[in-house]
Amino acid sequence: MTSAPPFSAVPLYTAEHAAVPQRSFARLREQGPVGLAEIDAGVLVWVITDYRAALDLFHDRTGLWTKDTRGWMQHVPADSPVMPMLQWRPSLFFADGQEHAHLRRVITDSFALLDPRHVRDTTLRHADTLLAEFSHAGRADLVNQYARRLPLMVLNSLFGMPDAAAAQLIGAVEAMTSTDLTRKAQGEQSLGAYLGTLYQTKAAQRGNDLTSWFIDHPNGLSPEEVTNQVLITQGAAWETLAGLIANTAARILSDDRYRGTLTTGSLPIRHAIDDVLWNDPPLAMYSLHRPNRSVHFHGRDIEQGQPVFVSYAAINTCPYTGQTSEGFRSDRKAHLAFAAGPHECPAQSIALVVAIAAIERLTATLPDIELAAPAEQLAHRPDPIYRVLTALPCRFTPLTPAPSTPPRPASTEPRRPAAGRLPASVRPR
Repeated sequence: MTSAPPFSAVPLYTAEHAAVPQRSFARLREQGPVGLAEIDAGVLVWVITDYRAALDLFHDRTGLWTKDTRGWMQHVPADSPVMPMLQWRPSLFFADGQEHAHLRRVITDSFALLDPRHVRDTTLRHADTLLAEFSHAGRADLVNQYARRLPLMVLNSLFGMPDAAAAQLIGAVEAMTSTDLTRKAQGEQSLGAYLGTLYQTKAAQRGNDLTSWFIDHPNGLSPEEVTNQVLITQGAAWETLAGLIANTAARILSDDRYRGTLTTGSLPIRHAIDDVLWNDPPLAMYSLHRPNRSVHFHGRDIEQGQPVFVSYAAINTCPYTGQTSEGFRSDRKAHLAFAAGPHECPAQSIALVVAIAAIERLTATLPDIELAAPAEQLAHRPDPIYRVLTALPCRFTPLTPAPSTPPRPASTEPRRPAAGRLPASVRPR
């Protein structure tokens, strides 16, 4: 920021914010639809907390806003925890206009080729693997033993790597989230090696997987562009899916309305997921935009290049978004947890398939699972971007391990359309 505003920035990276985020949102709303926040020590940004203002940003067609973070990144320390989410890469997350449309088309066309039944089967297969590791113990931490591992195992398969490679991906990603700089650097190196092997393998021999479809897409991405689309897609999907699975499990296990779903089906899992996306979205804030010129936006003078985020958690719980006295909205899908407009999440339908299958398998396998700690004692990681539980301790009746049998080889490749080719609309000519 180049000028001092007449109010204090609201810190969004502290334990206090993680414990009671609505208090932070209330303080931001006191400043108006757009408030000043701090996402790391000394890193100031504007944050939209109003539903209408968010839609105006998402659907802007004037070319006023850019997603390119270059020119601002020097204000963020290199070792800042938020840097990985803000650092510019040649990917659709940081592109505008035709460049964004060019990259996004590859993502949307490729994800459209995924058979939801295969995605579900893949999720259930990996869920069974994880559940077998702890179902005999009678206790588990669903965050670290289930929710954070399962999405990476699924993504590893959907992008075309054998199951054995998932361990490298999980280890690399977990290391990259460490505050230990040495371990973090090792994680980055390991992830780079994983992505290099993935690209080289698929460049040499295509398969029925997302990476192969990225490579073969008629938009003709370079090897670097393909690798960066894989990186950004996996990175965004992992933390969001992990949070969605964990937050939904926590809601089901702590809310009497959902406990009935384990036996009576009175409120389905999809209802719990929608509840989380409205009230406790795992991606709490993102959609970073910067104006190409100084602008007066919803009562706020924003100088050229200043960063503007959208708090999905704040806008979804904004008092003006149509919440009824019973706490429900007339349209359960009207939340903005997946953003909207040209930069709306292109893989949200697949994310929901994975999340629903993960919760269904968990509750079917462990029907008497319950929290092992009071719900009010569950803690979230201090993080301005993600809403992530640090742990979700649960207990259940231990299952007797089944006799070991030789594993049946499982295909890691998604089903494709019957013709086994890209649809005519996106087929190379």
